[in-house]
Amino acid sequence: MDVIDIFRRTGALLEGHFLLSSGLHSPGYMQCALVLQHPADAEACGTAIAERVKALGIQTVLSPALGGIVIGQEVGRALGVRAIFAERVNGALALRRGFALSPGERVLVVEDVVTTGGSTRETIDVATACGAVVVGAASIIDRSGGNPGLSVPYHALAPVALPTYQPEACPLCAAGSTAIKPGSRTPASA
Repeated sequence: MDVIDIFRRTGALLEGHFLLSSGLHSPGYMQCALVLQHPADAEACGTAIAERVKALGIQTVLSPALGGIVIGQEVGRALGVRAIFAERVNGALALRRGFALSPGERVLVVEDVVTTGGSTRETIDVATACGAVVVGAASIIDRSGGNPGLSVPYHALAPVALPTYQPEACPLCAAGSTAIKPGSRTPASA
């Protein structure tokens, strides 16, 4: 399976001037929702991630809302384990809707895209605060340059090298372009 071909086929590899949920700017954006709207593609990505992590003894998949929910569900299905999500409450991720993790429960954190690793780290913190053991993290796309800054093993289906810029150093802004925000979070909550 060539993940980048799936992104191209579904129109999910966008070019322009984007404000990422991390607050960084970029000339490229990976809109995973355009891939995951197709159940066969979502299933293929989830199965491919599950194959990479199945040896970790995962009991539960935990994803940050909103971007990680669909792929987390597909990874959970492929592994035969439950898939839950954390969502923002007053700006911080938390378990809601009756979701809970038990002390010692083996958790895999699953995201759609990792750029700075911030959401993934925050989701890891949610699990460890419950006493769960995070055995790894995974995503469809790794935009971190191979350095997501995570304290657990990390697996991604495809590394993507798209430049990112601090807003004050963005050459696209300097050229007069305005960044658009296609993602699901505002930078203030990143």
